[in-house]
Amino acid sequence: MDLFLLYQFIVLIILGILLINFLFNQYLFKDISRYKLSDEIKDNPPLVSVLIPARNEENNIKRCIKALLRQNYKNLEIVVLDDNSTDNTYNIVKKISLSNKNVRIIKGKPLPNGWLGKNFACHQLSRHAKGDYFVYTDADTCHHSNSISSAMAALLDNDLDALCPFPRQVMITIHERMTVTFANFTILLFMPLALIRKSKNPLFCTGIGQYFLFKREAYFGAGGHAAVKGKILEDVHISKKLKMAGYSYMIFDGSKILSCRMYKNFKQVFTGFSRFLFSAFDYNVYMMGMAIIFFVLLFLMPNIFFIFGLVVYHWPREIMILIIIQIAIVLFIRLINVLRFKEKMFDILLSPLSIVYIVFVAINSYIQSRFGNGIYWKGRTYRAESKSDELDVVEDEDGKIKVKTHYPY
Repeated sequence: MDLFLLYQFIVLIILGILLINFLFNQYLFKDISRYKLSDEIKDNPPLVSVLIPARNEENNIKRCIKALLRQNYKNLEIVVLDDNSTDNTYNIVKKISLSNKNVRIIKGKPLPNGWLGKNFACHQLSRHAKGDYFVYTDADTCHHSNSISSAMAALLDNDLDALCPFPRQVMITIHERMTVTFANFTILLFMPLALIRKSKNPLFCTGIGQYFLFKREAYFGAGGHAAVKGKILEDVHISKKLKMAGYSYMIFDGSKILSCRMYKNFKQVFTGFSRFLFSAFDYNVYMMGMAIIFFVLLFLMPNIFFIFGLVVYHWPREIMILIIIQIAIVLFIRLINVLRFKEKMFDILLSPLSIVYIVFVAINSYIQSRFGNGIYWKGRTYRAESKSDELDVVEDEDGKIKVKTHYPY
């Protein structure tokens, strides 16, 4: 019992440290909508290239483009790359471009060996972009009128080379709410946001591919998407490349300037998260296994211990108090997240179920990547990267190919 009591103290201390980091991050995760452009920039705005990779997006692309055409930032070009779609994506954008000179549509080239689809699409878009700044955004995002202006203001006011505002994630079904919400929860709980800007270590970096803003020279200087051509989590890896190349970068709360619904049913949730979860641990089953155990011990087991201790074993009061405090800390963290990102209040009570979802998705991600045919998504199959990926091929703005040694992290 003494060891079990010690274990409960250790769990409580870890949760306490995470709570402190989480509260600091609430301050550091700045609301990007509060940033406003200066009069000088409003009068003479630099050209921003809004770059949209689109594969089978006939249900989303028109809404996305129309929202971007309503931006209060007035010097935009919108370039869409049709990534070998089998639906009506190309024709929809082509029709819009005929009546809007700021909209262009490009037919994507066949996918070369060694590239993943979105990465190659983004790479092609960079070759057609004319702007001094690049905004990469997904076709299924929904933009408020200040999506570009606020991001540009935040970049300029903070003297950054690139930034990533995290959209508000629209979650309808319980499957979405138990998994998608886990992203913001995990980042704000575990990532010291202050070190994203201040530390040179690429370990302290993250991003989400639904929206990235780059200075043109920073994008090409870090190697662009050619530097992460075979990475499933290209958004995280490109943020690391920026930092390794010496550029300044930060993430922001973008929930008031854009939103996105990533998945719409259980199949999409399960497949979508399975596609990248194993890759998040660099395809290291031991790292992923340790992370799963860690999450289970911190966020699931206190609830199980509470039930067993109260109903079955009648544990001493001091143990039960420690367990109750652990549960209270987790619920408090979830409450802050729910209030900030306008999620469903009832889902706070379902936090243990969220861990169960993530565990099953992680197991499936590992099995499909290592022993199956890979993860099938939007007509393409994603497999674990080979160990031979020790060199990064980087293409600069002039199209010159360079080979850089692999950075371990």
